[in-house]
Parts: sequence; structure tokens; C-alpha cells
Amino acid sequence: MKNTLRQVFHSSKFVAGFIIFVAILLMMFIYPLINPGNPLQQIGVGTFAKPGTYVSLYDATKSPVSTFRLPDAAEKRLGTSLSEEDKVAMVEWFEAVGADISDLDTNDTEKMLEMWDEYYDPSAKPKGMIRAKILYYGRLDKSLKEMGGSDSISIADKNEEGELEETKKILDTDYVNTKDVANVKTLPLGTDNFGRDVLKELVSATGTSIRIGLIAGIVATLIGLTFGLLAGYVGGILDDIIMFVTNIFTVIPGFVLLILISYSIGQEQRGAAVVAIVIGFTSWTWTARSVRSQVISLRNRDHVNLSKLSGHSLVRIVLTDILPYIASYVVMAFILQVSSGILSEAQLSLLGLGPKTTEVPTLGLMMNWAMLYSAHTNGSWWAYFPVILTITLISFSLNLMNTGLDQVFNPTLRD
Repeated sequence: MKNTLRQVFHSSKFVAGFIIFVAILLMMFIYPLINPGNPLQQIGVGTFAKPGTYVSLYDATKSPVSTFRLPDAAEKRLGTSLSEEDKVAMVEWFEAVGADISDLDTNDTEKMLEMWDEYYDPSAKPKGMIRAKILYYGRLDKSLKEMGGSDSISIADKNEEGELEETKKILDTDYVNTKDVANVKTLPLGTDNFGRDVLKELVSATGTSIRIGLIAGIVATLIGLTFGLLAGYVGGILDDIIMFVTNIFTVIPGFVLLILISYSIGQEQRGAAVVAIVIGFTSWTWTARSVRSQVISLRNRDHVNLSKLSGHSLVRIVLTDILPYIASYVVMAFILQVSSGILSEAQLSLLGLGPKTTEVPTLGLMMNWAMLYSAHTNGSWWAYFPVILTITLISFSLNLMNTGLDQVFNPTLRD
């Protein structure tokens, strides 16, 4: 056993896949300790908040203030207020009035504003420009002046007479330390369409999907191993019956069968465990065929015939004289079944046939939510790309481990 483990961990592919998979598992266990709570809790009112650190404006106005005069602060402030459409429109105006824009960089806010002050004339009517566009430029100019013309913001509360009374003035040179702000929330992956922390949701979903994969892998491997051992060792009529059933499941596309069974169960009954069992029940056929072929090559060997002559029972012969010789193959089949189970759950959930959404998140459900709310079209990459990356890493690590084991236990692949 020690020699086998030594050979396994000398395989660079197995070690690489093992490290990736263990890193994912550690993330699953450690991150909930750092950021506890319900992963499905809605913390945002809007949808798809960008990744970053969010500071309470209410608490920030009541925090100790420090004065800084940072270079280019005003330009940066204006730059973040200008949308890409506004920048394109400004360039179009420069072209219309004949300005030289050969060296103009739209990201250079200071240069853009200098040229705007120089070339914008509210009375100008460039040739071919419609009135609605001219009015738009007027509103843009007014907005730029308002953003750049005020160096303070007043905070007012109602007094006893019900009139607004200025209570505090915030200057453009006032800064607060985030450590002094009572409520600061860091969202490394922003929020999803429901206003939920994507990273917390992703960690929980990864754990659920791996559990689904493990349950599906166990169910599929046990069914396939049992049928394969019986068909391969006993043979005869039992072999014909098992192969007939296996062929029926093989002829019917597994994913189509999976969709039909999941749909017939109903949304309320489709928990994570139920979905996992259904996936395992529909994906055992290739394991049964492969185990059967391995057992057929072993059943007439000398040590098996000696056990028969000794009067050992069928169960003992199968468990002690055959199973140990195919154990490495069974482990590799189990790893592939786990990977296949995770991918099958993702496919089912994308079709809306995965686990019910009110209990636990899964990687497939996160993809389904992102697709339903068009995250891929509105630029909210953080709602789906980390999910795709996680599924890829899990599948890649498991298949890498399987390849490494295959190189160790398959003599034809050894160096």
C-alpha cells in the first residue's frame, strides 16, 4: 500500500490535480469562517453591484475628516462622472467644429476638458447636426460646469420650524479613513442579480456541487460496479439480463433520460441529494461495461480457480480475489463519475431542472440566474465568469488526477 501511494504521489499530473482540488476544498472550509452567514442573504437592493469596497455615505459624513490636496483630483472626479458615450460625443463635437484630434486620448480627462472649454460654443450650430443633438451638448456642458464649478456639498436638516438648515459642509479636499467609517463592506466579486454576495455564494455553491458530484459518483460507481462484477464473474443468463438492461440505458441518451426524470420529480421535491441520486442512476452504464470486461479477464486466473476449488462463496471470491485487482480502475472510474456529476448538475440547472432555488446555491444555479438576468449582455462578468472558472478548475483537477492514476496503474502508459 505504501509503495502504491508513493508511486501515485510521484506522478506530477496527479499531484498537480490533487493540489488544485485540495486548494478548492480549503477555500470551502476556510472562507465561511472568515465571512459567516447565509450565502443567499440579500445585502444589496440593486442588481449586479461591481466588485470593490463599499463605504456607507451616512457614516462617512460623521467620521473624522482629514484634508488632502491630491494632484489631478478634480480631473479624476470629472473623469468618473463622464460616461463613454459622453466622451464619444465630445470627440464628435471636436470633429464637427474642425478641431485637431489626431493625438487626443479619450482617457486623458484633463486634455478632453481643456479642449471642451476651448472649442465648445453654445451658439454654434455645426453643419448637419440635428437640434436634439445640439440640445444634448448644452446639457452636457451644463453638467460639466456643475461638476467642476462647486468645491463643496452642503448637508441640511430640517429645523424646528420645518425649514432646511445647513448643518455641515463637505469640501472637495475632505477625506475620511475607511477604518473610521462604521460600515464598510468589501465585495471581491460584487453582488448578483438578487443583491447577494457572489463570493460567499460561490464558495457555498462549490461545496454543494462537489457534494452532488460525490453522491452521484458513489451511486453510479456502486451500481456499475455491482452489475459489472456479477455480469463478468457469473456470466450466463445473469450476464445476458444485466447487459440487456445496460444496453437499454445506453441506447437512450443519458442526458435526455436525466431531463425526463428531473422534470417528472417536480421543483419542490428536487433537493440537492435527489438531483445527485438521479444523476448517479442515469450514468452507471459505462462503469458496468468497463468493470465487466475487467472481471472477464480475471475470472479464470489461477488464484480465482483455487478459491472455487476451496469452496469459497461467490461474495468472498468477488470481494477478495477479484475486486482488489480492479480497485485502482474503480477509483479512476469514481473520479470521472464525480466530475461528470458536477457537470451534469450544471447542465440541468441551466435548463431550470436543477435543485430548488430556495435552499442552497449550486454552480449550475448561479449560471442559470446569471443567464436569466442577462449578466453576459450587460457586462456583469463577475456573476458568471468565476462560476465557469470554478467548474473548469474542479473538472480539470479531477481529470488530471485520473490521468495521473492511469499512468501509474496502466503498464502500457508507464515511462
